[in-house]
Amino acid sequence: MRALRHDDPDTQSAPPHGPVLVCGAASDTPVLGQILLNRGAITKAHLMRALNVRGYTPAYLGDILCAQKAITQDQLLDALSAQFATTRIPPDQLRPDPRLIDALGAQRCLALMCVPLFRAGSVTLVGTARPASFDQVRPELEAILGPVAMGLVLERDVHDALLRTRRTRLRLWAESCVAARESCRTLGGQRLRLAMWGASGALAGAMAVAPALVLLALTLVATLVLILTSALRVLASVAALTRLSPPPDHASTDIAHLDDWRRPMISILVPLYKEPETVPRLINRLSRLTWPRHLLDVLLVTEETDTDTAHALRKITLPSWMRVIPVPDAPLRTKPRALNYAMLFARGSIVGVYDAEDTPDPDQLHRVVTCFRNGPANLACVQGVLDFYNPHTNWLARCFTIEYATWFRIILPGLQRLRLAVPLGGTTLFFRRKILEELGGWDAHNVTEDADLGIRLARHGYQTQLLDTVTYEEANCRALPWIKQRSRWLKGYAITWAVHMRDPVRLWRDLGPWRFAGFQVLFLGTLVQFALAPLLWSFWLFLFGLDHPFLTGLPAGAFLGFMAVFLIAEAITLAVGFIALGSRHHRPLRFWLPALHVYFPLAVLAVYKALWEVARAPFYWDKTAHGTHGSHLDACRVHIQS
Repeated sequence: MRALRHDDPDTQSAPPHGPVLVCGAASDTPVLGQILLNRGAITKAHLMRALNVRGYTPAYLGDILCAQKAITQDQLLDALSAQFATTRIPPDQLRPDPRLIDALGAQRCLALMCVPLFRAGSVTLVGTARPASFDQVRPELEAILGPVAMGLVLERDVHDALLRTRRTRLRLWAESCVAARESCRTLGGQRLRLAMWGASGALAGAMAVAPALVLLALTLVATLVLILTSALRVLASVAALTRLSPPPDHASTDIAHLDDWRRPMISILVPLYKEPETVPRLINRLSRLTWPRHLLDVLLVTEETDTDTAHALRKITLPSWMRVIPVPDAPLRTKPRALNYAMLFARGSIVGVYDAEDTPDPDQLHRVVTCFRNGPANLACVQGVLDFYNPHTNWLARCFTIEYATWFRIILPGLQRLRLAVPLGGTTLFFRRKILEELGGWDAHNVTEDADLGIRLARHGYQTQLLDTVTYEEANCRALPWIKQRSRWLKGYAITWAVHMRDPVRLWRDLGPWRFAGFQVLFLGTLVQFALAPLLWSFWLFLFGLDHPFLTGLPAGAFLGFMAVFLIAEAITLAVGFIALGSRHHRPLRFWLPALHVYFPLAVLAVYKALWEVARAPFYWDKTAHGTHGSHLDACRVHIQS
């Protein structure tokens, strides 16, 4: 299905994806301002304050006045009606013709924030929440609908009308917006099951015939993978620590075609599912963001059947820059499906993602915009650093924090500087919306949609930039939930590898030899390393003075070679972890580095669970529970900045 496309904003003085509150005001701001002054809706002080903001942001004047609570939505719509000499269409009269919506496309209606209502003779009446940009989209509308006339509606009325008439189509789009050849939905569960059971049967048969030979072969494979993954870890660490400059971008560095990057509209998608206890803390944390409120669009994305979270949200009066987007119920309930659906209603030219338990740095959005502004034209994604606010809960939380510090502060920046494909984390992600839509958004069926999207961005020639801004979240510090979460991630790695390896030749051409090799080591290598780790751990027996099963069947030199590889890899893991914990608040965790030897065996259990689920339930989303441990960063009460 074709991805959404939006008009380029280089000729517009207002945001291309819609206004902050209700509907756009004209770019000739004195007209609207004078109307509001004449009606006594605002004072000259209100207007001067709004015009001052309008001078350095691409927001509409009417939206700024609404954000400053100088006028109401109804007052703005009445003034726009007078300015454009057109009528308001009451919500009870908003009964669009579904055939006209289908002609334009429900997704396109949302993108243009208009809905075709009915034909009167040869003219089609179109309700719009963006009167200022109606003349710019008129040629597109008339090419499909014939002559059109404009009426004014509220943004929420456009949403309601489309959901009443084309709810199922929007839901299905969210599940299938990624191209079939790049989505795991076309892998086929039956084929995955046959492949898994076939491989398991072949391995069991070989073990029955020649167990010693099979174990030796598997140990050789595990050792080779350990060498490759350790080498990648060393290269990434060196690249991250030497602060290598990114390669010159040969694409155009002219970003005039982008929005006004000084102050673009930013939409933040926050998926919530069965997390009512996190709602007050979430609103409190996001209220600390210092981005201008008239350019901030936070969408709290809930599942329609999640009545507990909906009830918690109804108990709180949300600020004007936050709104709730219920996702229609369907058999497929995954985070990426919810993100795709919510993106249809987003207003920003930058789209970000936070998790329900996240606590971002207050200035994070300013730094993200600066990163986009200073980056190359093909910079599609900015990934922030994830850290934990509860590392001292127990030993598992400490080890999880060590692993995250290594991954986000050393490995991922190193992969970026080595020009390898970067598997994204699931939160503190920011995208240029036009590029995200060009790729079809997230794969709704993939349980690690973030890692998959990172590979798709690389395949399409786009860059990801790691940014040293921190978001704190809750460490999963109970063994069983940790295993469930990690098994979902590893299952997603397996499915992502299978999706992109359906056509290895095409993947080679898209990524090139260097990044193709990096993809294999990172995804397939991770799975093999954890699955075969017990064979390598058996070498600890020799260090404790116990006989090793291979000792009698191998030359002494070969056995010592196995031992050397194993011990060097262990030393590399500890050394990289030690370096990653260099910040002041992380240094005490260095004493817990030896505990990783107890921590990583949990991942072995997780990989076996993941491989079992690949065969049994490849698209099942094993939800991680949040809100178990509160943050010291939260205040006792919810303080909301309006």
